[in-house]
Amino acid sequence: MAEPIVTTRWWWIRHAPVDNPERRLYGQNDLPARCEGNECFPPLARSLPPNAVWLTSQLQRTRQTAEAVIPHLDGHSAPDFIVEPDIAEQHFGKWQGMTYMQLQNHLGDSFADFIRNPARERPPEGESFADVIKRVGRVIERMNRIHAGRDIIAFAHGGSIRAALAHTLGLAPDAALSFQIDNLTLTRLDHVLTHDGGPAPGAMRPWRISLVNWLPR
Repeated sequence: MAEPIVTTRWWWIRHAPVDNPERRLYGQNDLPARCEGNECFPPLARSLPPNAVWLTSQLQRTRQTAEAVIPHLDGHSAPDFIVEPDIAEQHFGKWQGMTYMQLQNHLGDSFADFIRNPARERPPEGESFADVIKRVGRVIERMNRIHAGRDIIAFAHGGSIRAALAHTLGLAPDAALSFQIDNLTLTRLDHVLTHDGGPAPGAMRPWRISLVNWLPR
């Protein structure tokens, strides 16, 4: 007889675009999202499950994106949001607001070290991408315990979604930076366990990667 399976499905959505024509490192700067007139919201809403747990970061662009999805939900009740700061974007500390050219000028000769190992470089008063993986991983494991067997919709950021992929796949931080995560795309990660707490039969890890950077149509 097959063992009963508990599947907790994570639906990660990167926030709507922000105005950043100079391509600055905005990180945890609280920029607003551009949601008006975006045709992506109806198909995105149709892709989401009902009766899910909804998470946003503390940054307004994720809440604005979630609120823009709600009018297009088909028969869903309006969800309550759980604000979870640990799924926020990487904090670039004193580098926040700089363009890459400004960062290169600021770092001088050490800019080459940053380019060689960007995931582990910790900006002054900020955090490295490796740090982001650890904090996002803690949220994932905690929510998996609290909401086992549920759907969890997380409105988050490019960096925190890459961090979620690194955590679930056991990737080195530098490898996870290779994932492309576009605005308003969906990444779905399924946590699959038996009722005894082990991975599903035949699985090496308790995760299945269903979608990455998918734009619903």
